Amino acid sequence: GQSPASYVLRFSCPNQVGIVAAVTSTLVQLGCDITDGQQFDDRLTGTFFGRIEFDALRADLGQQGFFDGMTPVLASFGATWGVRAVGHLGRVLIMASQFDHCLVDLLYRWRIGELPMHVAAVVANHPRETYRAADLADVPFYHLPVSPETKDDQEAEILRLIEELDVDLVVLARYMQILSPDLVERLRGRCINIHHSFLPGFKGAKPYHQAYERGVKLIGATAHYVTAELDEGPIIAQDVERVTHRHRPEDLVRTGRDIERRVLAQAVRAHLEDRVMLRGGTTVVFSS
Repeated sequence: GQSPASYVLRFSCPNQVGIVAAVTSTLVQLGCDITDGQQFDDRLTGTFFGRIEFDALRADLGQQGFFDGMTPVLASFGATWGVRAVGHLGRVLIMASQFDHCLVDLLYRWRIGELPMHVAAVVANHPRETYRAADLADVPFYHLPVSPETKDDQEAEILRLIEELDVDLVVLARYMQILSPDLVERLRGRCINIHHSFLPGFKGAKPYHQAYERGVKLIGATAHYVTAELDEGPIIAQDVERVTHRHRPEDLVRTGRDIERRVLAQAVRAHLEDRVMLRGGTTVVFSS
């Protein structure tokens, strides 16, 4: 026989007694076999977060059937929630500037099946030949240069692409342009950026050289949702590596590139697998 379809249910609601029992028993009544369940009771805000993966043993229900079947119980708890097929391929738009390491890495992970996504397009403010290291075969590529005078038109074009290509997630793969508050607002909760994060936090040009000048001992990167406050959005993933006085500026750059690649990929994967839930200015990230 055919293997059962798998789904993921995510929900958050004001915490009260009996949520898990009510949700799981409803799933069982709908003929589901629960394969993974994670929860977080946020005592500080009184909010409950849950993520449940289940196999559908009834082939006749389908995603809409489970949605309808779960609506009464989740509505009774005042929950915000959604259900989606496991392995659903999110449609992703990747944006890049001159640095190509994150773009190259994401395309590679996508091509080997590591990231559950479909690359709908790559948008860059530099021409295609900038990205010789990237495998852009069969990926729609849009060169959209930007200047202060053309920024509004360029962003309108980006937005048109997002709507036309039915994009679920925008990834800023070291895209070095600041998005306007209007575009950021439209992409709330579905635009991820990667940012080098040092202590202290070096802003402006050549951050790794600034770090070298200050004798930094830890360098790292942060992947976060984009908000109107520059580099202040809810954090999804972070990592650091220790460095010493022996590391030259170019060593710090190389180390930083590595961390940026893996932290961005980790955040993108967590988002695509419905593991990230917004919690005010922060996130709940369920482990894989």
